[in-house]
Formats: sequence, structure tokens, C-alpha cells
Amino acid sequence: MNVFYEESGSFKVGSIVSRNDNSLQVDTQYGKRAKIKSSNVFLEFNSALVDFLPAAELLATEIDLDFLWECSPDEEFAYPSLAEDYWGHTPSAQEAAAIILRLFGAPMYFYKKGKGNYKKAPPEALQAALAGIERKKREQEQIEHWVKELKAGQLPAAIQQQLMTLLWKPDKNTLEFKAFEQAARELNLAPLRLANQLGGISSIPVYLMAGFMLEFFPKGIGFGKYASPELPIDLPLAPVKAFSIDDANTTEIDDALSVVDLANGNKRVGIHIAAPTLGIAVDSDLEKLIFQRLSTVYFPGDKITMLPDELVNQFTLQEGIDCPALSLYVEVTPDFVPISYENRIEKVPIAANLRHAQLETLFNADTLINDPGIDYPFKQELIWFWHFANALEKRRGKYDPSRGPQVDYNFDVIDDKILISQRQRGAPMDKLVSELMILANSEWGRMLAEADIPGMYRAQSMGKVRMTTRPEPHSGLGVAQYAWATSPLRRATDFVNQRQLCAMIRGEDPQFEQGSTKLFALLRDFDTTYSAYLAFQDKLEYFWCLRWFTQEGISEPTATHIKEDLVRIDGLPMRVRIPGLPEMARGTRIQLSIIRIDELMQEIELRFIGVLSEPAAAPAEQSS
Repeated sequence: MNVFYEESGSFKVGSIVSRNDNSLQVDTQYGKRAKIKSSNVFLEFNSALVDFLPAAELLATEIDLDFLWECSPDEEFAYPSLAEDYWGHTPSAQEAAAIILRLFGAPMYFYKKGKGNYKKAPPEALQAALAGIERKKREQEQIEHWVKELKAGQLPAAIQQQLMTLLWKPDKNTLEFKAFEQAARELNLAPLRLANQLGGISSIPVYLMAGFMLEFFPKGIGFGKYASPELPIDLPLAPVKAFSIDDANTTEIDDALSVVDLANGNKRVGIHIAAPTLGIAVDSDLEKLIFQRLSTVYFPGDKITMLPDELVNQFTLQEGIDCPALSLYVEVTPDFVPISYENRIEKVPIAANLRHAQLETLFNADTLINDPGIDYPFKQELIWFWHFANALEKRRGKYDPSRGPQVDYNFDVIDDKILISQRQRGAPMDKLVSELMILANSEWGRMLAEADIPGMYRAQSMGKVRMTTRPEPHSGLGVAQYAWATSPLRRATDFVNQRQLCAMIRGEDPQFEQGSTKLFALLRDFDTTYSAYLAFQDKLEYFWCLRWFTQEGISEPTATHIKEDLVRIDGLPMRVRIPGLPEMARGTRIQLSIIRIDELMQEIELRFIGVLSEPAAAPAEQSS
């Protein structure tokens, strides 16, 4: 005697060896002995074991499912009754098995209700299921069609429209993703390489920008609708002539300086900061926009401003205009010691916007030592500020004339050509501005703390920089606290701190009280977003460094050893690792050779050629 039974979702046949109350031992058609539950047996039959299942399966394929569904009753039924109705006679074992196979294999048509029992699917449910099957079939056909086109070197329009999303933030449920991923897999290519091979990457900066935009500006960089701010008209006019120092591309001029002589022989220094908080109301659409964008984004060739150009133009410290400003006045003795501080909310006459390119030729380390006698705007003020800046640097414990020059890099993209220029950090006009801003940020941070008003601070200890809402030392700058407050047109932190400072000056309740969860959340969001913006800037600068090698025909760059296998390429803000680099002292200059540059994947491979020069040895200490 043989049995037809179900096991783990499939049907099998076997010859009975022994029978117990709840189980059977059978020899399968493949000669394997198995123990099966009696409850899993559907039929017993005497015909040849090897022929039974193939014949039943063939018979099942000939059963019309739609007709079988129409034949079945609306109520729950057992398969024997349906088999008898369908065949029109008492079914043979093979006919019964064919019905079982057909019912079991059509879950859209028949719902299983227990062993051998079923219920037909309602008409609407069946139609929906069949439509779903048909839709999936059409979708698979579409996928296969796109895959064929992709493998033939053609980029379908539907995939081209979503290409950046597919590369950066893919929805793996879309047909476009499935087709693109399948084609890349079958061609053994990374998706990015396939996209580039198909002409989908117009330029690498465009590709990198697309990823950044999808992450941080998915709705675009437009500002939408907002109510124009009301400029304050009742502010007192400061009795100064202030000037700013910025590069030629700066439109968000946040800071300006002034200095006047006092009757007691001291000088009064004015640090004037643009004051957008005076026109942007709390909880307004513009403030929400600031708290959403959090910072201006800088990258080679362009920027995405935190505020609309129209609003920047209203509050930037523009030459020839009396501009709303938050001013910190510092009384300074003839030996450059600050002795008192005063805050004012006022309008400041901006006499000039000095620009780096013109100023640096006249005001630099050489002209300060050997004055050529050439006059230029604010010459005497700039020279005095230079001496004051040195005194401030000494006051912070950071003045070190023996320290080697540090270099900053400027990136300019003109007609897809990169210009990378160096500027020595600590040049007179840079130090002048930075020291005055450090003074303002540290003193305003102190004032907020003394007034028990929270703010947004940068702190540094053990070499780690972090954001905090309470004042803590910044060891890198050598100050007791450091609150970002001098760039409110460009950073949300400075905007918030200015709002808090204005409330302090006016004796009003601050927007954010101590322990404010909203302030902490804003600080956390800023820290994360600002870091991401800087990372994007670094990524684009790294690409343009790779492009610079090819553009300038550089095949054997030089580098300076930092540690282990890490080196810094001379003339570029670029650090790379060179596997197998021999042991050498920090500061050793070496010759390298470029083996391979892959701009698309942001990769460069270099080979060590030899040592150019060893670092200068430190002078030996003399014995006393």
C-alpha cells in the first residue's frame, strides 16, 4: 500500500513499511525511509509508486482554475466533494490528488481552512489578486526591458530622471532601482561607474552636489515666502567711522571695526556686528528658516547662504550706509590693555569695506617693518589695531613669533578650472580681525554667563572641541569661554547668541532660559549640520585637488611626512596615506610619484620615490 502525503509544504509519495497509531514509516520513491505523521496522509493507493505523482501533477495542470473556482461552493468545503463534482464521478486516487495539488497551489483562488478543507476567495478579492499578479508581470517586463537597454549602453529616460536619487538615496522598492541594480550586478560594475559609463554623470562636482542637496536641501535652496523684516528706525547713530576687512567674494559682512581717541589718552575700540535679530521676530518664518538651515554652506566656486540675499543686503555692513549693529566698545590703555567694556544697540556708519586683495599689498608684514611711505585708507587705524592684536594674542598666551607660518587655502573655480591659492595664516590683516573677534566672543560669553543667560559656546579640552550651552574654557584659544556671536548673518549659533545679548542689554527676558530643551536641541542640530557642511566642503576641495594634478600636469608631487604612512602634499590642503612608507622623522620632505587618479571614486594612488630633506634638528640645550 502506498500513501500520498504532505510534508513541509510539498506533496510526496511513499510505500508503507509499518503503521502505528499516529505515524507511519514509509520508503519514498527515492528509496529513503522516513517517519511521517498519519495526519499528513491524504490518500492511500495501490498503483505504481513511481508513476503516481508525475501523473497527478500533469493532471492538475490541465484543471482550469477559473472553472474549478466557479464549481466550488461559497461555503467551506472538503476536497473530496469538490473532486467528485468536478470529475462527475467518484474520483480515482490520481484525480483526487490532482484536485488537492490544484487547490493547494492556488492560494489566491482558495483559502486553506484545515487539512483538505478550503473556501473559495470572494470575487472582489480574487480580482484584486489577479490584477496584482498581472501588474507584477508587467513590472517585471519593464525591469527586464530597462536592464536590456542599460546593458546595451543606453540610459532610459525614467532612470535618468531619478539617477541621482538612485545613487545617493535609493528607494529599493522602485522599478528603476531594481533595473539599475540588476544591470550593474550583471555587468559587474559599481552603480556609480555604470552611471558614469552611460553618460549620466555630467560632472563630478554636480554629482557630489546632488547628493548633498538630497540630504540637506531636498526641496531645493529657495527660501519660499516670508514677511520682510522691519528695520529699526529709532536707533542712535554711533559717532564713529567703521570699516570692515573681507575678501572680494564676501557678501555677508558681519563685522566692522572702529577706533577713536579719548580725552584721557586711551582709545575706544568699537567691534560692530551686523544685527539681523533687530528685524527678525521671534518665531517668525525667517527665524524658523535660520533654525532650519543653521549655517551658510561654503564650497569651491559657490555658497548656499543661510539667509536670502534680499535680507542679507538689508543687514550686511555695507559701505556708505548707517547699519543696525550690536557694538562692543572696549576702552584700551596706551599699552594696549583693555580696561572696560560697554554694549550698545545702534546704527553704525560704515565708511569702507576694505578687501583683502587691495589691502594686503599695502598692509602686510613687510610694510609694517619698513613703511614705504604710501598712504591708504585707515592706515593709522590699521597699524594701531595690529599692535593691539599682538597684545591680545600675548594676553591669551598664544603669541609665538618663532612658530613657523601656517597656510590657509582659497579655492576659486573659473570656467571649470581650479585656482588654488595660499594665504599665510597670521598675516597682519587676518590676525587683526581674528583677535578682535576672539575678544568680542569671549567677553560676550562672559557677560551672558554673569547674567545667568544661556548661550551657545565652543569649548576645548584635551584637544577635543565641542558645543555647550554653558561657558567652559577653550584651551586652543586660551580663553575662559568662547561664545560664537560675531557672524549672525552666517551661523544660527551667532544669531541665537545675539538675540540673548540684546535681551540682556535691554533688561528683557531672553528667548531661551537656563535649561531650555529647545536651545539644547538647536545646539545639537547645529553641531551635527555644521559638521556635515564642513565635510561636504572638504569633499569638494579634495576632488578639486585631484583635478589640480591633472590640470597642472603634476606627476611627481612633493610631500611632508606627518606620522606613520600619513603625509601632507606640499602646496595643497591634502593629506593622503602611502602604504609601505619607510620609517622617517616627522617633517621629512619626500618625493612622490602619481600612479593613478580616479576622480569619480575620489581616489589617488602614490608611490614613494625618495627623501628630499630631513627636518632641521632642534638646537641642543646648553648646560648651566
